[in-house]
Amino acid sequence: MSKPPPKRKKDTSPSPDLLSQDNQDLVTIDVSAVEVPELTEEEERDRLYLEHKVERAFYEAGKALMELRDRRLYRSTHKTFEEYCRDRFGYTHRHVNYLIAGSLVVDNIMGTNASQNEISNEMGTNGSQILPTNERQVRPLTKLEPQQQQEVWQQAVEEAGGKVPSGRVVKDVVQRIMEKTKVPNTYQIGEVCQILAKDNPDLRGKGGCWCIVTGVHDYSCTVKIWNGELTVGLKHLKSYDYLPGDCEQMREVCDRISRVYSPALEESVQRFLESLGKLNRAYLTQLEEKVLSLLELETDD
Repeated sequence: MSKPPPKRKKDTSPSPDLLSQDNQDLVTIDVSAVEVPELTEEEERDRLYLEHKVERAFYEAGKALMELRDRRLYRSTHKTFEEYCRDRFGYTHRHVNYLIAGSLVVDNIMGTNASQNEISNEMGTNGSQILPTNERQVRPLTKLEPQQQQEVWQQAVEEAGGKVPSGRVVKDVVQRIMEKTKVPNTYQIGEVCQILAKDNPDLRGKGGCWCIVTGVHDYSCTVKIWNGELTVGLKHLKSYDYLPGDCEQMREVCDRISRVYSPALEESVQRFLESLGKLNRAYLTQLEEKVLSLLELETDD
């Protein structure tokens, strides 16, 4: 059987004619620049309007959430505001409180005489006044007094070159002010902290518990836990950095547990109440709320 003839390789070398053309003209392709049409006056107005909606979104959201909470407009579908926000908006309890607290800070920055409509229409740059455009920019201000919030914000605007400052710039200004005061104890009455037992035998069994600051001293704090009060050194405390709304809610929970708790209770009930005293969140679940309410009814009887 004869073998098939070998396949011829395709010659890919340039032709002599091409090689001999030493001075070929380069081929140029003219590409016309794509002209971007300028915005019309109507489009410019629409852009500014939409930008302002984005800028004031957190403020309007905080105001709306506060009204939903205060008027309990969620009660037809949910038992608690926390569950309603989680199901309806996908917001965590802390995020909701950040938005509400942020909107209150904006009120203070604008001044107590400013109406909500004025603030809502002037978020962002308003003539000589610069206002926050997102919640993180005002978060460091939530623990300050209203007048301090105004002063710190104006200083942060100056450091940002007359523009809206970032949250980092605002936080730096707040920290510098706190350092200038040279107060060794920066905890505040009503603040929620965690007890760190470490090597302190006096805090045995209290490690991990949350507490409410009821007294502020030079190097220690008097705190309230579920079954009494005690004095704790600063190195044995760690703030949860809860917002004012969270702190108020935890104070109420602490008072409720204190009224119910007693060494005479059954051991299982005591353990339940002690577990509530070690929560690392600023709210009770629906089941925890039910059990605590039941214990309150039993105690009242």
